[in-house]
Amino acid sequence: MSPLSARRPHPDEDIDPSALADTIARAAAESLRLELETYPKPGLVSPIDSGSHADMDAGTFRASSAAIAPFFRDLALAGQAGAPMPALRRIGLQAEASMRAATGGVNTHRGAIFGLGLLCAAAGAVPRPAAGALGALVRDRYGAAILDGPVLLHAPGARVRRHHGVGGAPAEAAAGFPSLYRVGLPALRRARQLYPGDGEAARVEACLALIAHIEDTNLLHRGGPDGLDYARAEAARFIAEGGVARAGWRGHVEALHRAFVARNLSPGGAADLLAMTLFVDAVEARP
Repeated sequence: MSPLSARRPHPDEDIDPSALADTIARAAAESLRLELETYPKPGLVSPIDSGSHADMDAGTFRASSAAIAPFFRDLALAGQAGAPMPALRRIGLQAEASMRAATGGVNTHRGAIFGLGLLCAAAGAVPRPAAGALGALVRDRYGAAILDGPVLLHAPGARVRRHHGVGGAPAEAAAGFPSLYRVGLPALRRARQLYPGDGEAARVEACLALIAHIEDTNLLHRGGPDGLDYARAEAARFIAEGGVARAGWRGHVEALHRAFVARNLSPGGAADLLAMTLFVDAVEARP
């Protein structure tokens, strides 16, 4: 059975902290696997091709996911213990070091370690989360510390945020992941109703909806404001014209994928949020 469909404990059952952390870590790893396996995703790595990336492929992502999975368990346990943000940061830095050792220094999952890691900590603190509970806990418990935390001055995302005046991943997390709850989850569930047996179609819909919505610092880094505007406009057009409900949707997104690659665009922030959306969809109760 997939960890994403694991049976929820009855409210009267005791929850073993170690077993819960294992379940959370498996769900996080599965969300990363499903994000990678999704195709087409404009500009992004999949088992079909490497998108706009010359330094990584699906194998790189699989190695990275395996390397960081144990740290999601550690983050879940830290959340259970009520650990403050500095403790989560230390675990995150260990996860990043393991990622880089597994990938030869390539940054495959830094954004996912940050965002998905916070959600794992929240899931550890709230064993049976209601709809919206994980984002609310991240906002209320960690939001201020996220915004007041250290800045990696030479990291591409930090440079882009300073140069273009956008909040990026830290602002999204500190606010409780509003893009995930207001855009990613509704798109995923809308498309799932259209295609009950096609999880990939639902993931593509969620990915394009997120590209259209967020100020993705990866797109700004690679394409500047023009690249970001192009990506958002094309993704928004796809959604406005029916998304995966339209005839021939797959061919349209494949063409968009090629166009992103031609422009060297890669919406990595949307990819991270897609994985987080899948995680939240799996572990939170439905509204």
